[in-house]
Amino acid sequence: MKKCNRYSRHLLCLAPLLLTAFMAGCGDGGTATTVEAIAPTVITVAPADAASGVAINTNLSAIFSEAMNSATITTATFTLKQGTTAVAGAVTYTGITAIFNPTINLAASTTYTATITMGVKDVAGNALASNKTWSFTTGTTADSTAPVVSSTIPLDAASGVAINANVSATFNETMDPATLTTATVTLKQGTTAIAGAVTYSGTTVTFNPTANLVASTTYTATVTTGAKDLAGNALATNKVWTFTTGATQAAGPAPVLLGTAEDYVILAKTLVSTTGTTAIVGSIGLSPAARGGLTGWGETSDPSDTYSTSALVASPGKLYAADYVGGTTSSDLTTAVGNMQTAYTDAAGRTLPDFTELYSGDISARTLIPGLYKWGTGVSMTAAGVTLAGGPNDVWIFQIAQNLTVGNGAIVTLSGGALPKNIFWQVAGQVTLGTTADFKGIILSQTAIVMQTGAVLNGRALAQTAVTLDANAVTQPAP
Repeated sequence: MKKCNRYSRHLLCLAPLLLTAFMAGCGDGGTATTVEAIAPTVITVAPADAASGVAINTNLSAIFSEAMNSATITTATFTLKQGTTAVAGAVTYTGITAIFNPTINLAASTTYTATITMGVKDVAGNALASNKTWSFTTGTTADSTAPVVSSTIPLDAASGVAINANVSATFNETMDPATLTTATVTLKQGTTAIAGAVTYSGTTVTFNPTANLVASTTYTATVTTGAKDLAGNALATNKVWTFTTGATQAAGPAPVLLGTAEDYVILAKTLVSTTGTTAIVGSIGLSPAARGGLTGWGETSDPSDTYSTSALVASPGKLYAADYVGGTTSSDLTTAVGNMQTAYTDAAGRTLPDFTELYSGDISARTLIPGLYKWGTGVSMTAAGVTLAGGPNDVWIFQIAQNLTVGNGAIVTLSGGALPKNIFWQVAGQVTLGTTADFKGIILSQTAIVMQTGAVLNGRALAQTAVTLDANAVTQPAP
């Protein structure tokens, strides 16, 4: 295997460490072992809870926080009902995703309830802490629209790609993981197939080469028409792209894959508000909250009710909310929010940190190299700021158990070619960027992101509650 610290852990690291054992002395001089078990969770489902207009030929999917015992995922533990009537179907499990495939199309304009019971267990034997239950309502038509690949890593025609890079493709909707294999997701150098493993999470499929790629060499990646969505629709054509490697490895962990959350520079679930003269480069998404949660933007709705525009959002950026009825806005936002939550769980679940509790959480005036950083506390920086030193392919992930507080005037300085797209701030608490602070990176907050007057962000603000702005500049990172 190639560099373990960076790639072999990527999906396995979605979950926290499963077992923590310690030895305790007994009164008679003997020892006893206590094992702490951590229950797995369901991190995202499709269709989403409370979704409406769901295609009548849809399958259901549930993504877990870790690898599960497939023998426990059956029609007894993953069920679908219409009222009290059970819906017949088949259950499969691939990677960390369970699929329920109804035997026949669902009834139109009907509410269904899906349940995953506590009979489901992870590979260590730990069960869900409680049943996972969600409901959705069908529309009147079947889904016959082919899925598409919305983005790739590396980009098509990219050069200087790290020789230890993975290759990934993000789809515009949830896919059937059973159709994403080494037969449908391939990498070649000329006509020579590259050996590797394929994994799928959220809406992103990843090809992890068994060995490092050859330096200064062109490769071709392909996702074939064998790849299908949950309704059984295949890609209309093969997705093919090429890239050329550089001569060096990337330092740090594997990057966090954002899926379609990457379509937004700001994405939140309850509120995106602004006061003052704010300038946004990129699109804004809000879901499950409705357009009333977009405040201060002075937006103008498109006649199709697919999106809004605002003088504060540079074209082609747009504003989207869950109740926009045109096009696929609502379902696209549901997918993006699910991908945001998956990305947060991935970042939070990475194990074997390179640095723990560094500087007791005060990183002011420090220089930090690429790596995985973990704090059980909050993290802060004063006006002295912090420097991140590394190359354009290097990655930083900061795991912060409490708040991230960036002082007034603080600057995150990037040196050596480091790029904002490769810096991930996973924050369990609130993120506060002080007045005139200049911040870089992808913020994955489990709560709120607050940008005070004049603060600047080159990156993305992805919050599981609200994002509030006050005369700020927020620019999506260069690809």
